[in-house]
Amino acid sequence: MQSGAPTEGTGAGAGSGAAVRKKPMRVLSGIQPTGRFHWGNYFGAIKQYIELQYENEGFYFIADLHALTTIRDAQQLRQNVRDAALDLLALGLDPTRATLFVQSHVPEVSELYWILMTGAPLGLLERCVAFKDKESRGIKADAGLFTYPVLMAADILAYDSECVPVGEDQNQHIEVCRDLARSFNAHYGDTFVMPSARILKDTAKVPGTDGQKMSKSYGNTLAMFEDAKELQKKIMRISTDSRPMEDAKDPDTDHLYQLFSLFGTEEQSEEIRAMYLRGGFGYGEIKKRLAAAAEGFLAPLRERRAALAQDPAIVDAALADGANRARRVAREVLSRVQKACGLSR
Repeated sequence: MQSGAPTEGTGAGAGSGAAVRKKPMRVLSGIQPTGRFHWGNYFGAIKQYIELQYENEGFYFIADLHALTTIRDAQQLRQNVRDAALDLLALGLDPTRATLFVQSHVPEVSELYWILMTGAPLGLLERCVAFKDKESRGIKADAGLFTYPVLMAADILAYDSECVPVGEDQNQHIEVCRDLARSFNAHYGDTFVMPSARILKDTAKVPGTDGQKMSKSYGNTLAMFEDAKELQKKIMRISTDSRPMEDAKDPDTDHLYQLFSLFGTEEQSEEIRAMYLRGGFGYGEIKKRLAAAAEGFLAPLRERRAALAQDPAIVDAALADGANRARRVAREVLSRVQKACGLSR
């Protein structure tokens, strides 16, 4: 068993048939504050983070250090961090159940990042798909972008994380984290808890307004907290094919139907599916139903966010408390790492 890993069956009654309460699994994930959250962010990831907070020990952070690789405007970054905190709380992340904090508010992570960097093979980072993809698209490569996976590893290892929910495209970074932890443990003895990835379901199934995967990069997003009238306009402009109204259509390959399924009840989705299969309808009708279903879901969230924005002390307290809790754990892990590699005071 690795140092710092949770132990079960210890203490009074252990080994004597007494019931042992299972320790909650520690789950960690971060989200970059590079813009307002859209439907793809929520249904592809955030919704599942929130569901995990009820049965697990959740650590969720706003990754402002990672965002420095793309945002060079201080005021914009501060506003993005604030918006991300408001959005997450309004969407249901509960700071009494999970630890919500800002990445840079835990400086221990940056020190751990350097320690991991000293043992990170150059070839391992050169093989990372995300860096190669951005480089191939002509995005200016800097050291921050290149070493992004090592900072991500520090984020994970600093909290003895056991489970890291990620999309399929981020799984390689979890493997890099495991490689770095395994190498450190081999050199200095069992120090890090070995994390495992939890691949989020349906992360690639939220289409944008053009049918591609919803992404800020494609400019095809629908924001979670967009003004109701502006959102309705965007929905009515969603691109569709030119098949005649009377033709039957395949709901499983139609992005408008897939978007409706995010908000509609099972009964409503089945009704729309039947319409697709028999034909005889216009896409405008589906768009109106989508707009109504989305508004029914989003309106209460919009109101909750507005109330939080009017009481900034609630958000400040949640982030401060989260940072304190996160630092307590990170300090323990960093102390263990320093002692293992000879840096302890």
